[in-house]
Amino acid sequence: MPELRRSLSLPLVVLYGLGVTIGAGIYVLLGAAAGRSGIHAPVAFVMASIVMGFSAASFAELSARFPVSAGEAAYVQAGFKSSTLSLIVGFMVIMSGVVSSAAITVGSTGYIREFIDIPTYALIIFIVLSIGAIAAWGIMQSVIFASLFTIIETSALLLIIAVGIGSNPGLVLEIPSVIPQLSDIPAWAAVSSAGLLAFFAFIGFEDIVNLAEEVKQPERTLPWAIFLTLGLGTVFYFLVTAVAVLSVPIDELAASSAPLSYVFGHITGMSPVAVTAIAIVATLNGVIIQIIMAARVLYGLSKQGSIHAIFTRIHPRTQTPLIATGVITAVVLVLALAFPVEALAEWTSRIVLVIFTLVNMSLVLLKRRGIKAPEGQFSVPVWVPVSGFVTCLALLASDFVN
Repeated sequence: MPELRRSLSLPLVVLYGLGVTIGAGIYVLLGAAAGRSGIHAPVAFVMASIVMGFSAASFAELSARFPVSAGEAAYVQAGFKSSTLSLIVGFMVIMSGVVSSAAITVGSTGYIREFIDIPTYALIIFIVLSIGAIAAWGIMQSVIFASLFTIIETSALLLIIAVGIGSNPGLVLEIPSVIPQLSDIPAWAAVSSAGLLAFFAFIGFEDIVNLAEEVKQPERTLPWAIFLTLGLGTVFYFLVTAVAVLSVPIDELAASSAPLSYVFGHITGMSPVAVTAIAIVATLNGVIIQIIMAARVLYGLSKQGSIHAIFTRIHPRTQTPLIATGVITAVVLVLALAFPVEALAEWTSRIVLVIFTLVNMSLVLLKRRGIKAPEGQFSVPVWVPVSGFVTCLALLASDFVN
């Protein structure tokens, strides 16, 4: 039976991870986050990255220990020794991917409609089916396609940062004002309220682990890719969001369906056509990456014998799991047509937080049983997954409080 092709290097994997984190968050949710936490929106993104940091370290160790597709399910199987819980986690990972893809698809329509005034549902159908076809084409082609998109979208973010600071050099001195006073309880409550949306913005580094069977030297490449994706994403989010909330009226930013285009046009007085076009690229990039990830998890669960073997079928020419990709594409289409972007983003965050909680605890259980990482592989002390477990639970709890 044909196998997945092991062809991805560290730069391609990092660009893959950045593609979904940047496309999913800053281009789609900037306005919504600003609407909830106002000028303090950059802090919401930093808080989310800290929560992600502990879990990222746990994923880095586990991905080196178990470099397989459907990684999260394999981690939970090893930690909890429960096939049932492992299967549940596998399906939760798939659901997070398809819900996230649907959210990004809906978000992209706001930018596309700046150019073409056609019904939103028609745009959604065209986007999802086109991206699904690209994902089925081949992993190397898909990831190169996504990587080129990532380079374009990060260039646009660097341009907005440069233009924002260049047009108002004093803005750098205003950046500390985005951090609330410790005693400002309402401000911190607003930051917490935006935390779940901000957390969604960082979803993507964990997608990397599900490319394990297509990555060269996964034991070394995956940990590096995870940390580089999270670190670079945090820098971009903080700087772009700070420029946005310090440069434009918050209420207008929150009301915009194409927030980065609005920021660029407001700062420069120029037509935001170029940034709008790049935003379309960025959002579509997030869709293709999540579809690839979800299809690989479906393939991995099937390969592990947890679900029907039909999803293990690899097309001999494309060397991709065509049936799994087709099913994932169909589910994304249904969700994108049925729900608004904020609801989809929040549910993605809830699902991923539950997954992270279980993955962190899986590493705790492995360490408590004295099962060490192989010599020379990345490893963290037990307090790291414990902290990841606690912070993920705290963010889930804050969602219920808010």
